[in-house]
Amino acid sequence: MKRDAFEQLVADALAGLPSRFRKAMSNIAIIVEDEPSRDILRDMEIDPPDTLFGLYQGTPLTERQWAHGNTLPDQILLFQGPHEREAEDEDDLVASIAETLIHEIGHYFGLSEEEIEEIEEHYWRGNGDD
Repeated sequence: MKRDAFEQLVADALAGLPSRFRKAMSNIAIIVEDEPSRDILRDMEIDPPDTLFGLYQGTPLTERQWAHGNTLPDQILLFQGPHEREAEDEDDLVASIAETLIHEIGHYFGLSEEEIEEIEEHYWRGNGDD
């Protein structure tokens, strides 16, 4: 899939997330890359055949100090290759992108893995209310 088509799926998935989350996000860039780098995989202690679908890089909202400001945007990296290889079809690809976004945005908000899993479960049960 060409990058612009994948980026459109990312935009569609982001638009489908609850508006209260989208509205609360500030100074964060969502970046699509082909693959996670070897350095990132090593730092995350991920060995093949496992891979990484996304990564939040920044300071979670819950860890920011009063003087936090005038900084470069936090980043959510989405890795196109792993998403495409794991998806069975385009619907599955969109769902995978959305799940990754939910997870990484959860890290931005400073949520624990357990809290993120609860949100993901709520979202996939069709209760992704605005």
